[in-house]
Amino acid sequence: MKESAAKANVRSVEAIDTFRASLILYGSKARPLLEDAWEEVARTREWIQTDRRRFWEAEFRKRKRQLEDAEQALFSARFSTLRQVRAAEQQAVHRAKRALAEAETKLEHVRRWSIEFDNTASPLLKHLEELRTNLTTDLAKAVGYLGNVIRALEAYAEVSPEGAGDSMLPTSDSAGEAAAKTPNSEVT
Repeated sequence: MKESAAKANVRSVEAIDTFRASLILYGSKARPLLEDAWEEVARTREWIQTDRRRFWEAEFRKRKRQLEDAEQALFSARFSTLRQVRAAEQQAVHRAKRALAEAETKLEHVRRWSIEFDNTASPLLKHLEELRTNLTTDLAKAVGYLGNVIRALEAYAEVSPEGAGDSMLPTSDSAGEAAAKTPNSEVT
């Protein structure tokens, strides 16, 4: 047991290097996806809080003017001795009232969605920010640490204990030769 504790049992530095390269690739693919998600949330917030609010505020004002115009036309028709109040003027007032009520409802929905969006999205954005931080800082630290591990193992492999061969770690050629020399107990 003393002998196994004295030396490292590392089979392949290439596997660590491959894992390190995979982490780098993962980070390079995940960062843009997280940025896209972050930007999509920002665009949605902007759309709800600015675009839709402005649109329905303008619609409300426009429909209110239309109602006032329809009511004015109905009022004029009632006081005009030359013509009778027509059903068309009354229907126009009713249509304008319904349109104004719709705009008022939509505007209230947008105001409520604006608040609800922030209440719903904020906790999720915190998780997204944590993941972004992990990708930018912790992943970079892990990649750096693995680079240091690889260099340390390569330096360790170059140090040859007394009576040992040139390297403690098998290279891909020597690993293949060792596998060819090892008798195979299973026949497939």
